[in-house]
Amino acid sequence: MQFTCNRDSILREITVANEIVPSSHALSHLSAVLLHASEDKLTIRATDIQVSFETQIPVFSEISGIAAVFCGKFLSILRSLPKGDVFISKEEERVKITDGEDIEFQLYSISVDSFPEMPICEESQYFSLAQKDLVHMIKQTIFAISDDETRYFMRGIYMESVKDKLVMVATDGRRLSHVYSLPGGDLPDFPGIIIPPKVLNLVAKLAIGEGNVYLAVVDRLIFIKFDNQKITSTLIDGKFPDYPRVIPEDQKFDFTVKRVEFNDAIRRVSLLSDQKTKRIVLKLSRGNVVLESDEVEIGKAVERVKCVYDGPNIVFFVNHSYLSDPINAIEEEDIKVKITAPNRAITIESPSEVTFFHIVMPLQK
Repeated sequence: MQFTCNRDSILREITVANEIVPSSHALSHLSAVLLHASEDKLTIRATDIQVSFETQIPVFSEISGIAAVFCGKFLSILRSLPKGDVFISKEEERVKITDGEDIEFQLYSISVDSFPEMPICEESQYFSLAQKDLVHMIKQTIFAISDDETRYFMRGIYMESVKDKLVMVATDGRRLSHVYSLPGGDLPDFPGIIIPPKVLNLVAKLAIGEGNVYLAVVDRLIFIKFDNQKITSTLIDGKFPDYPRVIPEDQKFDFTVKRVEFNDAIRRVSLLSDQKTKRIVLKLSRGNVVLESDEVEIGKAVERVKCVYDGPNIVFFVNHSYLSDPINAIEEEDIKVKITAPNRAITIESPSEVTFFHIVMPLQK
């Protein structure tokens, strides 16, 4: 194996690969990255068994071949090299990395026979979705995933096809985020699946937001491909909560407020909220919402924000993160907050965008 490539091009892909390989297996074949040079392209693969990643970059390939090296060390070497071309070759059981002049590194090549095969999927099983739509769906749900290890079935994003809609939902039992998209074309009917956040964070990071992404669900695996990237992940086993039961059918009151102004007020008031409960108080009255916090033995904070509201006075308590997380995910200028009573679910949505909403359960007084 012998090829030449741009340092920044290979560095970018090896950085991604290093996020895939498990850090707890620093010197095992699972911590390796596979390099396959052939026909002026380099195929790069990495896996932690659950998630597999494959990408390709253009190279000048003089001798085709394959090698596997420890990903973390390879990444450190690439970062240390000056910008420009990198010359990589395999001689016997060593991979040589050089700038072609004064710098040379050698890494032992790991047996490629022990490198796990990447799962494959028939082309006919994929359906397409705009990249920007999938990234938007991930952004609207990823923060609501549970971090409770005992409730493993809520530690991912639930995805299902409902007629012509692709639906994604996340919940931790105290809040819920729901979003859908209309892919167009034939959307296959598949049972609901739970996708690990690692693979979705990777997609959101790599997708440039242009063109389509292709997805397939086969045998407890999800296949995702876009641009020159291929990602495969096992799914989380378990039964996702019956989320439609917690979605309010009707809410009596709502107020509309400027998103940035409201979020800034939440951020300031939260500075003096209880660190454990993160509780702040919202006092809603005609034309105003007052935010208050009280950290025992330290101090209080109060801020008034103008809003569009013409209903009765309502006071409710809420975890400030459960407000700011969905607000940060919304991009519209205004947000709408729907309520019924102090002890009932709160819904956060956009007045103009109907494809998503967020539900927050209030705290006790």
